[in-house]
Amino acid sequence: MEGVFAVIFIVFNLLLLPYPSSSLPLCTDSRAPLTVSTKLEFCSYNGSSCCNSTDDSKLQKQFQAMNISDPSCASLLQAVLCARCDPFSAKLFASDSVPRPVPLLCNSTVSTNSSQSNQATNDFCSQVWDTCQNVLILNSPFAPSLQGQAGAPVNSNFTKLTELWQSKTDFCDAFGGASTAGSICYDGEPVTLNETGTPSAPHGLCLEKIGEGNYLDMVAHPDGSNRAFFSNQQGKIWLATIPEVGSRGTLELDESNPFVDLTDQVHFDTTFGMMGIAFHPNFAENGRFFASFNCDKGKSPGCSGRCSCNSDVNCDPSKLRLDNGDQPCQYQSVIAEYTANGTASQPSSVCILTHLKLLLGSNILSE
Repeated sequence: MEGVFAVIFIVFNLLLLPYPSSSLPLCTDSRAPLTVSTKLEFCSYNGSSCCNSTDDSKLQKQFQAMNISDPSCASLLQAVLCARCDPFSAKLFASDSVPRPVPLLCNSTVSTNSSQSNQATNDFCSQVWDTCQNVLILNSPFAPSLQGQAGAPVNSNFTKLTELWQSKTDFCDAFGGASTAGSICYDGEPVTLNETGTPSAPHGLCLEKIGEGNYLDMVAHPDGSNRAFFSNQQGKIWLATIPEVGSRGTLELDESNPFVDLTDQVHFDTTFGMMGIAFHPNFAENGRFFASFNCDKGKSPGCSGRCSCNSDVNCDPSKLRLDNGDQPCQYQSVIAEYTANGTASQPSSVCILTHLKLLLGSNILSE
C-alpha cells in the first residue's frame, strides 16, 4: 500500500505546481539576479540585474570598441549588449546549439500563450536591421560565425549588416524569434511578464487510487505526455500511462514487461539497490537516461569507484577487516548514463541498452 499512496501523492502534488515556474528570473550563468543598490552606469538596470558594476564596465568598453557613428544604431546596439544584465537573460540567450552572441530579438507579436508582457509587440529585429543595415560596426556581434549560421564571409573587422546577411529575412531567421510559452524574446526594453497573480491554495484534496504496486521513484516522461517512468529498488524501470483525473481509470503498467531491467547491475538487499532515475530533456530524440544505484564490484564488471580508504588519507584497504565476508569497498554508489536504441512509443515496450557510461562512483565502506 505504501507504493500506491506514494503514486497518488506524487501525481496530485505535480498537478498543484504553479505553471509559470519556468519564468523565474535567471542569469546566463544559472545564478539568481543580483540586487543592485545603485543604477548601473552604462546599462539602465536597477533593483535587480544579472550584472554588477564590473560587468557593466566591460559591456561599456565592448560597446565603445564597436565605434558606431550612427546615434540611432548605437542606441539599439547598446540595448542589445545590455540584455546580458536582464534578470531573465538565461531565457533571452537560451539556445539548443551554440550559445547566442545576442538575445533572441522579437520579430513578431506576442503569442496568446506567452508569459511575456504585451509590450513586446514591436518587431525589434526588423528595427535593428532597418536602422543599422548600412552602418559600419567594428567586430559586429551579428557576424554569421558567431551565430553558427550561414552567411557571407567576413573580410573586414568593420562590417555592415548588408555585407554579412543577404536580406532582412536572413538576418531575422538567424537572430529573431517570437515570444511563446517556452521562450522570451527581447524587444529593446527590460523583460516584463504578465501578472498571473499568486496561485491560491486548493480548498481540499481528493485522493484517487490509480494502481497497485511498490515503486521507489516516479519521473514524468520528458515529452510532456501523460506517461511516467516508475522504478523499484531491485533495478527495474517501467513506462506507464497515467489516467486522466476523474476518469476512474487505472495506471497502465505491466510489471511483467519492464521498460528496462538493470537488476544484473544493481546490488539489491534491504539497504542497497536502485536510488533514482532521470531522463534527458531530449530523451525522445537521443534516448539518454541516467540511473543512480549501488553495485557490487565482485559481480558487476562495470562497477568501479575510488575507495575512501586510500593513500591520500594514509589508509590501506588491504588492512581493513572483513565485515560478514564482504571486502572493504566492495560496494559502490554510482551514477551511470545509458542510451536506449528506441524511446518506446507504447507504455509496455522494452528498451534495449546500447551502452553504459559510468559518470560517478564512490565506495561504501564496510565497518
